[in-house]
Amino acid sequence: MTAHTERAANKVFFGLSATAATLILVTLAAVATFLLVEAWPALTDTSGEVAAKISWVRPDEGQSLIELAGFLVFGTVLISAVALLIATPLSIGIALFISHFAPRKLAQGLGYMIDLLAAIPSVVYGLWGAIVVIPVLQPAYEWISTYFGWIPLFAPAADGTISSTGRVAMSAGIVLAIMVVPIITAVTREVFLQTPKLHEEAALAMGATRWEMIRMAVFPFARSGMIGATMLGLGRALGETMAVYMILSVGLSYSFGLFNAASHNTIASFIAGQFPEANTQGVSALIALGLALFIITLLVNMLARWIVARRAEFSGAN
Repeated sequence: MTAHTERAANKVFFGLSATAATLILVTLAAVATFLLVEAWPALTDTSGEVAAKISWVRPDEGQSLIELAGFLVFGTVLISAVALLIATPLSIGIALFISHFAPRKLAQGLGYMIDLLAAIPSVVYGLWGAIVVIPVLQPAYEWISTYFGWIPLFAPAADGTISSTGRVAMSAGIVLAIMVVPIITAVTREVFLQTPKLHEEAALAMGATRWEMIRMAVFPFARSGMIGATMLGLGRALGETMAVYMILSVGLSYSFGLFNAASHNTIASFIAGQFPEANTQGVSALIALGLALFIITLLVNMLARWIVARRAEFSGAN
């Protein structure tokens, strides 16, 4: 291949790469513009008439769109945080076992299973959670609430009871955790496998145990990747719709109690439940809620990028 041909190939490759990157930005801007334009009637409405077009928001309650968004944002963040608290340590443990402890054949089989779990549709997780998981967990909720009800997360409702159906925020959080475990595990496993072997061998040669080697060599190298994987799982949890919709006995509340009946809902689940019955004004209000979810997801990703960049700068300075 001549030098002229190589330069032409480089220019073509650069053009294709720049076009792909620009297309991503254009798509993001188009989505943001669509949400803002369609949600504008609801955002600029001061009478509450637009919000009242959503069947759940009744005019006699005097509930504005901002108040509704506040309840839903709180429920979305709470349920996603529960899912992340459960999924992150479990995923890191599975990834460590696959990458550093399991025999090669077992590690390959587990890796295939993790990849297959990540490909299962969310509606399947929702059905499984509603039919299998909830009946098993509901008696455990009663026991936890009885002995640990002094903790706000496990406290019963104001009347001293908890949901008899198990369709509560805790169930949604557990099912979401199971859904995001394969995603976090798959990414974290690949990051762990990229750890330089010389670093691991040097730590072992200095007399470190297997755990000390992982703590001194693997975790520092993979810290940015673990943060990225966690934020990817959080993004999946924030935007999940059908699994949450099939599990929750939905409600609106600022309560931290995870066992309360009809106390929480997420933005995505609420939109899915209300969209079929909404008229033009109601759709505008729902799109405004979608805009709020879009902003939350964007802020989470920006925060993750900032944390990763700070970690990289800190590591470089050392």
